[in-house]
Amino acid sequence: MDILLAHGYFLYEDPHELKVMRPYPPLGVLYIASYLKSKGFDAQVFDSTFSSMEKFKALITRERPRIVGIYTNMMTKRNVLEMTRWCKQYGAIVVLGGPEPPYYAQQYLESGADIIVKGEGELTLEELIPHVTKQGAENLDLINGIVFRNGDGKIIETIPRAFIQDLSANPWPDREAIDIPEYMRIWKDNHGQSSVSVIQARGCPYTCKWCSHSVYGNTHRRRTPEDAADEVLWIKERYNPDLIWYADDVFTINFRWFFRYAEALKERGVRIPFECISRADRLNEDVVKTLAEMGCYRLWNGSESGSQNVLDAMDRKVEVKDVQEKTHLLQKYGIETGMFIMLGYEGETIKDLEETVEHLKISNPDVFLTTVAYPIKGTSYYSTVESRILADKSWQDRSDRDLTVAGRYSRRFYTFATRWMVNEVALNKAKLNGSTSLMRRLKLEANIRMGRLGMELTKGQIENQGQRIHEPASI
Repeated sequence: MDILLAHGYFLYEDPHELKVMRPYPPLGVLYIASYLKSKGFDAQVFDSTFSSMEKFKALITRERPRIVGIYTNMMTKRNVLEMTRWCKQYGAIVVLGGPEPPYYAQQYLESGADIIVKGEGELTLEELIPHVTKQGAENLDLINGIVFRNGDGKIIETIPRAFIQDLSANPWPDREAIDIPEYMRIWKDNHGQSSVSVIQARGCPYTCKWCSHSVYGNTHRRRTPEDAADEVLWIKERYNPDLIWYADDVFTINFRWFFRYAEALKERGVRIPFECISRADRLNEDVVKTLAEMGCYRLWNGSESGSQNVLDAMDRKVEVKDVQEKTHLLQKYGIETGMFIMLGYEGETIKDLEETVEHLKISNPDVFLTTVAYPIKGTSYYSTVESRILADKSWQDRSDRDLTVAGRYSRRFYTFATRWMVNEVALNKAKLNGSTSLMRRLKLEANIRMGRLGMELTKGQIENQGQRIHEPASI
């Protein structure tokens, strides 16, 4: 084996994920696996999703791979650190990639990793594997797109590697390396329908200040519509899923590509219900009509806020009214609408929160999900609030999700704010649908009052406790 590729998501060891039960394969790992195999490397995959840490350790102990490459994000960090420590006990050179390690390269290297890959992994690993096989961890400064520590312990960052331009020249992800039917079974058993994920483009050119562009930068590169449609046809013939999840950041970003892709699917006789993510400014009636014809049953929109002031501070480049109008347009064509709402962004006031509730009432999405803003290292938002970032856990024991910002409302305040928001919108929806029983209405109204009361009681609680972190923004 030239390299063992892995990731740190263990479904059965995560209580939260066991409640959700919506696992998808690690497409990034599978893309790297197929690419390396196409270049003649023996690349094997350990898919941790349905496995365990013990089985990973047993594999390393038994096979003793020379190189182990692990995809890492903020939610899998702690597992990855444990996997790294175990690999080092058996002499492996550990290479970490994904969105998390580049901005915490020093910490990961000090925790046992040998090499951090910045950006896409295919071309870097193609060059890195033979180099490491012959020279070990020596002369790594010859490899573009990595971070490592030299013999003196100094951290070295090499020249960035250029992105892959022709995505359709790459092979499709190596789904046969893992148990796709098990992913589909989990979905079917828990949600009544099986689902398979695909990605037709890489990167997002938009400038939302809280969003990380760690792997793909601010680029946007698309596969050809024909190549993308051929893969979905193959998925239909091989796995026959009930649903498709398009994992693109903005699925309808390029109108010309989108319409060609819709036509390519039609020519191949493929129509699988799907959900995707887009933006209000990348939707119009022709696009929405075509989405419906293609089988789109749900579209997620990063609405984030109902306050134009907050959206402008985020550099979202969207208008509140446009989000509302496009939500109604999607519903007109029978497409469910989902929204992402972010609370607690820099400068947000109670008035802004009230505008968000009103926005949700007017838009009336089928579902919305809330999160409280947290600073992801490497983003513009992180840089803005860096001097005020607070953490109450050590780096090894936290993720960026655990960070908060001094000077804004407390976590308890946002717990009450979320309770108020969710119930206020639910009551409005129930009234619109004419389906409010007296008992349900009283329950919703009680939760609304509790939420508002909690906000009033806690709005004087400002984040000012915790361990202030003093980590460099970059290496």
